[in-house]
Amino acid sequence: MSALRQAELFDHVLEAYGAASAPLSNAQLYREVGERAGIDPEAWAEQIPLGPDQPGHSMLKRRVRWYQQTLRELGLLQRDADRGRGFWSITPKGRRKLTPAEPGRVLLGFSTDLGLALWADAGDVFLHVDEPIALCLSSLPYPLARPRAYGNPTSHEYVDWTIRLLEPIAKHLMPGGSICLNLSNDIFEPGSPARSDYLERLVIALKDRLGLWKMALDPWVNPTKPPGPIRWASITQQHLNVAWEPVYIFCNDPVLWMAKNQRVLEPHSERHLAYVRGGGAKRAKTNGDGAYRLYPGSFGRETAGRIPKNVRILPHRCADKERARKLAIEQSLPVHGATMPLKLAQFYIEYLTEQGQLVVDPCAGWGTTARAAEMAGRRWLTTEQMGEYVLGASNRFVDADGFELFGAMRHAA
Repeated sequence: MSALRQAELFDHVLEAYGAASAPLSNAQLYREVGERAGIDPEAWAEQIPLGPDQPGHSMLKRRVRWYQQTLRELGLLQRDADRGRGFWSITPKGRRKLTPAEPGRVLLGFSTDLGLALWADAGDVFLHVDEPIALCLSSLPYPLARPRAYGNPTSHEYVDWTIRLLEPIAKHLMPGGSICLNLSNDIFEPGSPARSDYLERLVIALKDRLGLWKMALDPWVNPTKPPGPIRWASITQQHLNVAWEPVYIFCNDPVLWMAKNQRVLEPHSERHLAYVRGGGAKRAKTNGDGAYRLYPGSFGRETAGRIPKNVRILPHRCADKERARKLAIEQSLPVHGATMPLKLAQFYIEYLTEQGQLVVDPCAGWGTTARAAEMAGRRWLTTEQMGEYVLGASNRFVDADGFELFGAMRHAA
């Protein structure tokens, strides 16, 4: 199991106990962790011998029990006195809840010279933004059947919920500005292997109700994505394991769309550079029944780089995120379990905006959009409902120019 999976497994063990209404046995814990982490059920039965004369042991179960003991030593778990050995429940310290912003109240979280993070509901902020927004980039809460600690709408509520969230942002979007959303494929109709059509309904609603045109659907391929959907791929064996998530880009004026691929050019391969520097094509050639034609000298002019493909291949492992996670644990803050890779956010900010323009995120979480905007020299504004996540996000900005932690956040820290 990779270092990343180990770190995530710790989070899933804590989440399983936090969501349980009664003490969990080890068997119940394995089942809950497996569903949350997307672990193939057969993986629990895999055994590795510890010695020539010793029986095999499940290293996965041993790892979970090790985290169980770690949580106990941290004072986050306690043995159930009535049921005795093998039954554990979360302590009040471990069940520390997230603190939502009070409706109608906007509190300053932290700021840098380029941006401002607010502890507030997005609806209480973006209605009153007084300057054009170039880009809204967000990984919205997925409509999961098992909600995370911060909650989420169901797939049937999702369209209306998203429209309400984005409507004030769309009103302030500059002509040619973009809304870029990382969403989930892995949403199914209740009790069925049929995928939800919430994505299709959302795309149509954004056009009909907010006047936002679908400009792109980019697959984000995650090489480290756990196997899943567990029920429909591993148990019923109907679906294939999913390796990607969709990133949608919408624009209010396609003709004025500010995307520019020259801002995100990739280096040419050495082979291509040698071909170009050798003069390119040497003779005329026709491929694909005339669809593609080469002439002498084609590809003979060196350019600044190659235009990227629309498939983003990135692991969700991120060193910046892991540092934030470590600091959050040290500060006894809840760990945010769903953050997009920093490099993914950086790519779309550089592709869709210019230096100095305003980037926003209404569901900031641990501030990945803000962090990427800061690094790219864009101004930023974010809102996050949960105060603990605002404080956790601040750990990623302490080295930024002009960093300041405000009021309630400074007291909490």
